[in-house]
Amino acid sequence: MKQDAPHKIDMISRSGAENAILPLILMVLNEFHRNNISYCSWKSSRRVYRGLTGEGDLDLLVAKQDQHRAQAILLEGGLKLFPCVAYRDHPSILSFLGYDEPSSRLVHLHLHFRLVAGNSLLKNYCLPWQEAILARTIVHPMLPIRILDPVDEALLLVVRGCLELRRSDPVMLRNWRAETHKFALDRMELAARDDRSTLGSRAAELLGDDMAEMIVAAIYGKPTPEDQRRLRRRIKRHFHPHRTYNAFEAGLRSLGRAVHWVAGSLNKRFLWAPRPWSRRTPGGGHVVAVVGVDGCGKSTVVATIREWLSEEIDVVPIYFGTGAGRPSFVLWPFKLMVPLITLLVRTKPKGASHGKISDRPPGPLYSVLLMIWATAVAIEKRIKLSAAHRGANRGLVVITDRYPQNEIDGFNEGPLMSRLTGVPPWLRRFEATAYSLAHRLPPDLVIKLIVPPEICAKREPDMDPAVITNRIEAIPRLAFSGAHVVSIDAQQPLAEVIRAVKQEVWRIF
Repeated sequence: MKQDAPHKIDMISRSGAENAILPLILMVLNEFHRNNISYCSWKSSRRVYRGLTGEGDLDLLVAKQDQHRAQAILLEGGLKLFPCVAYRDHPSILSFLGYDEPSSRLVHLHLHFRLVAGNSLLKNYCLPWQEAILARTIVHPMLPIRILDPVDEALLLVVRGCLELRRSDPVMLRNWRAETHKFALDRMELAARDDRSTLGSRAAELLGDDMAEMIVAAIYGKPTPEDQRRLRRRIKRHFHPHRTYNAFEAGLRSLGRAVHWVAGSLNKRFLWAPRPWSRRTPGGGHVVAVVGVDGCGKSTVVATIREWLSEEIDVVPIYFGTGAGRPSFVLWPFKLMVPLITLLVRTKPKGASHGKISDRPPGPLYSVLLMIWATAVAIEKRIKLSAAHRGANRGLVVITDRYPQNEIDGFNEGPLMSRLTGVPPWLRRFEATAYSLAHRLPPDLVIKLIVPPEICAKREPDMDPAVITNRIEAIPRLAFSGAHVVSIDAQQPLAEVIRAVKQEVWRIF
C-alpha cells in the first residue's frame, strides 16, 4: 500500500498547487463547477492532494440528482467506467479510470452516490447524512475542489473508524498498521482545526446527546480501549436501521468475499489463471500482443505495461516464447533438459538462430529432439491461446510476450517442423492445429517493436546476424488475421516507447 506523502500544499502557493494537479482531473473539476454539480471529496482532506496529483484514488460524493450529469462529464472527458467484479461491487459506487497523457498516469475516480461505510469488502451501512453534508461543503483553501466541512469530516472520521477498523476484515488486517496510522494523523489534524463545542453540537444533532461527548472524546481525548469498544457498539446500534444486510447475512457475505479476495490475491501473485479478481474492463477484455525480434525490448515493455495497469485493472501476462519466460507445466520439464541437450548437441544445424551454427541440414538426433520439442511447444501454445481468450471473454486484460502465427514458418513463433524433412504427416497436422488456432483467435491489439539490425546484434550477441536481418524484414509481413497492428520505433528512448505503447493500449478500452 502506498504511504502518505508529506502534506506538500502547506509549503507551496495556491498557483503552484494547482499546477501540480493532473490536467485530466483539473478538467473534470472545472466541468463540475461550471455545471453546478453538487459534490465534494468526502474522505480525508489531508490526503486530497495525493488524489489530485494521481498518487492515489480520488473519492467524490455526488448528489443523487446530479449522478447522470456527473457521469456524462467523466465520459465526455475521456474517462471510462471499469466495473468491479460481483463480489466487490456496490450499487452506490462507480469506478472511472482515465489516462492523463502529459503525466502518463492512470487517474482513478470513485463516484459515491450515497455515504456508505463498512469493512473493505462489504460496505453494509448507508449513512443518512448525504444531503446535509453536501449542503455544508466548502472550497479547499488552496486547491480547486470542494471538501467536507471540517466538523463533518471529524464526525465522519469517528463513525467510519468505528465501522471500518476491524481486524476481522482481511484487507484491513493486512494493512492494519498503515490504516490506523492514517486515521490517527487525520484525527490529530482535525483536532487542531475544529472547534470542540461545534463538534459536540453537530454530533448531538446527528447522533443524539448521549453519544456527543463520546464523539468529542474520540477526537480530542485519549479514549481507552473499553471506551472505543463502547462507542463502536453504540455507533453500530444507531445505524442498525440503515444496514443493507442483517448481521447473519452480512457475516456470510463477508466470509464469501474474503475467500474470493484471498483467492484473487494468490492468483494475481502466483497463478495468473484467467479469472477476474478485482476490476474488469468495460465491454469485455482484450488480448494485447507485443511482438518483435529478440533484443527489441518485448519483455521490458510487457512488464512495464503490466505494472502500469495492474494497480487498477485485472491483468494476466502470458509468455508465448520458449526462452527465459514462464513456461507452462507441459513445457517446463523439457526446458529443464535443455542444458543437458546443449552439451550433447554443441553445433546446431542450418535454420537455428543462436549458438554455433553449421551449414549442414539437421541430422537424425537433432531432428528427433526438435520434433519432440516442437510438439511440446505446440501443446503449450494451444493451452495458452485458449487461456488468453477465455480471460479476455471474462473481462481481463491479457498482455502477451510474443504471439503464435502461421504466416511465416520456422521463426517469429511460427511452426518449427518446417525446418525438418521426414516428419510424419500426422505430426505436422498436429503441430499445425495450434498455429491455425492462433489464426482463428487473433489478438485485439498487436504492438510491433521495430529496431534496426545493429541494435539487435548488440543486445543479442549470440544470435546469427543473417537471422536477425531475415526476422526483422519479416516482421512487417505479419498481419495476425486482420488484428489492429501498430508499429513503434523501439530504438527511441525507453520512456518514449512506453508512452507510445500506453497510448495505444488505452485506446482499445
